[in-house]
Amino acid sequence: MNNNWLGLEGDVCVITGAVGGMGAEICREFAKQKANLVLIDLNEAKCQDFASELAKEYGIKAIGLACNTTDEKSVDNAVALVKQQFGRCDVLVNTAAILKFCPLEDLPLDEWQLTIDVNMTGYFLMSQRFGRMMIEQKSGRMVHISTVASHTPETYSGAYSPTKAAISMLSKQIAAEWGQFGIRSNAVCPCFVKTPLSKKFYEDKEVEEGRTRMIASRRIGETIDIANAVLYLASKRSDYSNGTELVVDGGYEIMLGDLVPRPGGRRQFAINSRQANKS
Repeated sequence: MNNNWLGLEGDVCVITGAVGGMGAEICREFAKQKANLVLIDLNEAKCQDFASELAKEYGIKAIGLACNTTDEKSVDNAVALVKQQFGRCDVLVNTAAILKFCPLEDLPLDEWQLTIDVNMTGYFLMSQRFGRMMIEQKSGRMVHISTVASHTPETYSGAYSPTKAAISMLSKQIAAEWGQFGIRSNAVCPCFVKTPLSKKFYEDKEVEEGRTRMIASRRIGETIDIANAVLYLASKRSDYSNGTELVVDGGYEIMLGDLVPRPGGRRQFAINSRQANKS
């Protein structure tokens, strides 16, 4: 089997939110593909330690940078360092995001603004600054982590759904404007994924069982499911995908009809109805 089937070996991949649960899984999967990595997060020590670990384990070049993605100077410094160390950026993965639960009527303006800053402005700044490098080199691939909550609201989550909807549109606008420069931009829309942040939800078995019933595949997602989708969209295997959204939710979005109650349950109702029609 061709170990470089995805064509990522030797590529320079910049990943934000690199030491978070989802971001770390994405970094590790890129490393397995022999891609060189730039890990970006607020925690410099964790970033550098993780980069060293991946470099040693997979024989790649990996560096960890402390960067506030909402700050122009911080982002520009990261771009300059990537250009100095690698000379190019082939892939940008925007993962860093926050979610703060609150009813809209009680949501403080500073929490609304913070979510916009991290989830929207951060994605824009990273895309714009590394996009300039990609325009210059006439190639590049961007993958942005959005969510199915960008299609239907995650109630009581403050600015989360509005900002994620904006991310999906930003990705499409990048594709439309920069496709002519050989740049592709796509989004991944996860739902119900076990991460360190969501772990507490699934400690309640009733919650986990209830959520599982809402998913066509009847299981909660894992971070590897999202990483696989990101790698595909970042790879040469998705070369004709641009401005699209890849929903990775186990079939959650198609389950509304199945959740509408019928006597005895929907499946049994169908079986009973068929048997009644035969008699």
